[in-house]
Amino acid sequence: MSEASAAEREYDPWSPEFVADPYPVYARLRAERPVFYHEPTDQWVVTRHADVDALLRDRRLGRSYLHVATHEEFGREPEPEFLKPFWDLIRAGMLDVEPPVHTRLRRLVSKAFTARMVEGLRPMIRGLAEELAGALAAEGGGDLLAEVAEPLPVTVIAEMLGVPASDRGLLRPWSADICGMYELNPSPEAQRTAVRAAVEFSDYLRGLARRRRAAPRDDLISALAQVVDEGDRLTEDELVGTCVLLLNAGHEATVNATGNAWWALFRNPGELERLRADHSLVPSAVEELLRYDTPAPMFERWVLEDIQVAGVDIPRGAEVALQFASANRDEAVFPEPDRLDLGRAPNPHITFGLGIHYCLGAPLGRIELAESFGALLRLAPRMRLVDEPEWKPGFVLRGLRALNVEI
Repeated sequence: MSEASAAEREYDPWSPEFVADPYPVYARLRAERPVFYHEPTDQWVVTRHADVDALLRDRRLGRSYLHVATHEEFGREPEPEFLKPFWDLIRAGMLDVEPPVHTRLRRLVSKAFTARMVEGLRPMIRGLAEELAGALAAEGGGDLLAEVAEPLPVTVIAEMLGVPASDRGLLRPWSADICGMYELNPSPEAQRTAVRAAVEFSDYLRGLARRRRAAPRDDLISALAQVVDEGDRLTEDELVGTCVLLLNAGHEATVNATGNAWWALFRNPGELERLRADHSLVPSAVEELLRYDTPAPMFERWVLEDIQVAGVDIPRGAEVALQFASANRDEAVFPEPDRLDLGRAPNPHITFGLGIHYCLGAPLGRIELAESFGALLRLAPRMRLVDEPEWKPGFVLRGLRALNVEI
């Protein structure tokens, strides 16, 4: 059997060994079979940077196909009725819809999520990062994920949205349960859990939005409730779906990015010492660490018209799996792609996506990571790893179970 076929067999999203280190397999696939059909997931896997880049911008693909066809017309089984609350919530946000609905939602949300507003959060984010890093240092260490990486983005997005401090403990479990549906072939239990979380989260946000509409405050939910553009207004369902999307996207990836980044630094002590000696490297370090071990390594698209990728015909109705993590290690774009270089420039990674679905929260994510790294470098300058971490089983959202450190 050819080596290319062996590489295809080694692409196994459910294998702990593959999840822990998929990069050698990606390298062989890029060289030998950059586009191939993966029967267990019923997806066409795309691994090269140039192809992923092009497909992210190609309007012949979409996050959804329901704006052009029914499930039956697209050759797909209708979704089970019990999943309706989940999909109603997800499709009320902008992530899983296409123009013209996506265009309208993004335009409206962007008015309340401006770069100036996000940059204005930096002092608050810095203070929170220092508080969390200081507490970790005072305790002599602990789980970096649980003590710093998780509470920082959750608190920030909750502050932005206007979720009362007393309710913030609800957000992380709801978000994690909903995001379980984004994994490949989720189990029936994961599906039921996601539906329950979607119903509870929706009900909570609907009540909060109604209170803010009646008595606005200086927060994002109040701003979204007031957004009007040429007579358009976000519906209540769209407002709720948008808030859920902002929370899920605003902290799941950031938590994983923080853990993955520090694990990469601990495995590359020379680069860690370089960063400790020169904190001005933090901005470029953030970009390189996002490239080096991508926290959301795969995004899916539906093929709305027949296409050809790297000489391979992919028919309408197929689903493609765009491998961001592989694209970010493509030797055709990144010299020595498997080497961590915190000063790498240029660094055209695609961790935040491209095209119309480019991550709206990218500026916020960059600020959170930069301030988190900065606080830990200042307040825990000799932080060291206690034991080798384990990867969570997730493939679409890739992160560690814990990252235990000593100060």
